[in-house]
Amino acid sequence: MEGQLKSLEIKCPLLMMLSNGGLTHVGEARKFPVQLLESGPAAGAIAAAYFSKRSSIADVLAFDLGGTTAKLAIVKGNKPILAHSFEAGREKRFAAGSGLPINIATVELIEIGAGGGSIAHLDSMKLLKVGPKSASSKPGPACYERGGTKPTVTDANLLLGHLNPDNFAGGTMRLSTEAAETAIRSVGEVMEIDPQQTSDGILSIVNENMAAAARVHVAERGFDAHKFSLLVTGGGGPLHGWDLARRLGIQRVICPPGAGVASALGLLIAPARVDRSVTLARELDAVSPDELEAIFQRLEADAAKVMEVTMVDGGMYDYERSADIRFVGQGFELLTRLPDGPFTAETPKQIRSAFATVYGQVFGQVPPVNHIELMNLRVAAIERRADRPLSLESGKQVWKQEKTERKVWIASEGDWRVVPTLPREAMREGDSIAGPAVIEDASSTLVVPLGAKAWRDVAGNLIVDLPNKIDES
Repeated sequence: MEGQLKSLEIKCPLLMMLSNGGLTHVGEARKFPVQLLESGPAAGAIAAAYFSKRSSIADVLAFDLGGTTAKLAIVKGNKPILAHSFEAGREKRFAAGSGLPINIATVELIEIGAGGGSIAHLDSMKLLKVGPKSASSKPGPACYERGGTKPTVTDANLLLGHLNPDNFAGGTMRLSTEAAETAIRSVGEVMEIDPQQTSDGILSIVNENMAAAARVHVAERGFDAHKFSLLVTGGGGPLHGWDLARRLGIQRVICPPGAGVASALGLLIAPARVDRSVTLARELDAVSPDELEAIFQRLEADAAKVMEVTMVDGGMYDYERSADIRFVGQGFELLTRLPDGPFTAETPKQIRSAFATVYGQVFGQVPPVNHIELMNLRVAAIERRADRPLSLESGKQVWKQEKTERKVWIASEGDWRVVPTLPREAMREGDSIAGPAVIEDASSTLVVPLGAKAWRDVAGNLIVDLPNKIDES
């Protein structure tokens, strides 16, 4: 029996998720534990890439909203964009240089101090603000009745009818509408507005905070947000996704199955991956293709040793070569994908062309400078995408819910409207429903706004097509 167990351990090593969106064996993780930072959000981005590909949608913004933090990652061509440095523990969330720089491969994302527990308050000028302070899970939003008394985003969603007070979190807890209203009134009465208007204002502010951060993040990477679809995950992503999309000029929202636990699903489908790098800091003209090829082969050989231990027998993987490149004299580099090996006499020309393309995408134009520097050479060994179908039905939590109706506040009409509320399981392939409507499952609630249409595609994703203009302001 002991020998059989040892054999099993060799074939199925204990794997851990890394910040680069890949898996590695536990021995490698022990050697470089810093690579585990941001592994959870990275798994969410992998899930977003997986589910968007199933719906044949190549470019999405992966939006994950939880209790305290919202995260957004860019998925281009069904692959999350990676960075090779980030700052941890920033004193000022959006101020570069205010945190601890960490140079590791990581899925590039932005974190925003917004979530279901974000507290609404009035500033010194009696203006309504939301966050970044949070009620967290303890004591939590006022509606949880666990000691929290301050108004939060969750309380606002409850008062507007977006959440079911009797069947929250798959029926595991009940929410108090009375406690939520008391908390909301504590700020609304000062502004002399009713709880519905106060709640709507809270959601508008938190959504605009998230949209403003997303605009900057996407633009700084050289992309236009309105050319993407928005894939929403986390407990709060489907609640807020339509309004965030509206503010970003996005016309389509994608809600995958199991949206509330998407990061956990990402762990199940992530490929094995190893990143290796070396500093070169030489001009392209000063290094020969043969010398570059020799350096990359050494990096690939080192990565191969880890991949052989990480993957099961018969697993296949490929290499991706890249480099941090800059014009001579610049103080920053751009990560540039390089051609696959072996390098030839044509490779320097191809490298220049690839760098010019990336530079033009980010900055809009390319200066007439011929001298470029290769600062860091990078190799990623990535497992070839294996067919790993997820059977979400077999592991689904038993959750009884029926089609019903409830009142939802429609801001554009300034009044309540009775809207259909149905379980996600009631939406079969090809089924559609016009908004306003609410679609629920055990881990999240999807809000379909007035004028939009939600339908279920062949991949099991719920697609919300928004009209060109939604008047919900």
